[in-house]
Amino acid sequence: MHESIGIPACFSSGERTVDDQAAVTRSSQSVFMSVYRTKIAGQCRLITITWCKDLLLHGLSVSVEGPDGDSHYQSKVELKPWYFWRKQGSKHFTVDGKTVDVVWDLKAAKFNGETEPRSDYYVAVVCEEEVVLLLGDLKKDAYRKTGSRPALIEPNLVSRKEHLFGKKKFSTRAKFHETGDSHEITIEIECNNGLNKSSSSGEFDHEMEIRIDGRLVNHVKHLQWKFRGNESVYVDKTRVEVYWDVHDWLFSSGPRQGLFIFMPISSSTTMLSTQIAAADSTPGEDYSGGSSKFCLFLYAWKVE
Repeated sequence: MHESIGIPACFSSGERTVDDQAAVTRSSQSVFMSVYRTKIAGQCRLITITWCKDLLLHGLSVSVEGPDGDSHYQSKVELKPWYFWRKQGSKHFTVDGKTVDVVWDLKAAKFNGETEPRSDYYVAVVCEEEVVLLLGDLKKDAYRKTGSRPALIEPNLVSRKEHLFGKKKFSTRAKFHETGDSHEITIEIECNNGLNKSSSSGEFDHEMEIRIDGRLVNHVKHLQWKFRGNESVYVDKTRVEVYWDVHDWLFSSGPRQGLFIFMPISSSTTMLSTQIAAADSTPGEDYSGGSSKFCLFLYAWKVE
């Protein structure tokens, strides 16, 4: 179930993206990636917005899917505390001969301790005088600054991928739908109800709890035997399929990654593979069948 993805090191020197999980885990970077599908430079492409955070600064990376499905076109911003002018500005790159501008205003952004800003900001991606993707609540400011019109095609949120770090408890807030409410997700692992006591077989007995908005939606006992699985839960009357793979938590050493996938189920959704195919499709392909499909990926890194 583990998905092999590159984690951008937002704080590396230069403009190059480094796909190095070890470097990210050593620095305990918090990484939050949102993938959107929209039309840009004449083709349906994936745009990835990545927010990074470590002890010193925030980073923002915008990448557009290239002809081979890789993140070929990229713009990166580092928000160091002493670089106040970097909190507002623009950059541009070229996609198939078309200029793409990334315009941002983060000087008043409220992060509230999170990796991704919560309010008072905008990030706009502009191509051919259209705002093809607009994030944040300062939409009027964005249109006025860019002098561009809204795109005729509304972008679809395909997936979110977040990297969390902790010892035994992991918390985040996320939406299961772009227009839905934000929900608090908590994942906690315990060993014999928190006591370091071996079971009669000489092994540690682990349990895992998943809570959404404080409500227990999944309780897995004997986790060392059930380290992979799935469960259907309901959030605001919406069925959400939860998949987990925590093998490395229990049987590996060093920083250990657990993978959790939260997939809202619609009437047209039948298989996890279909959902993931929609998130990883090549330019121009559309697996959605005309409906919006979404996956939330949580990578929970267990550190001692």
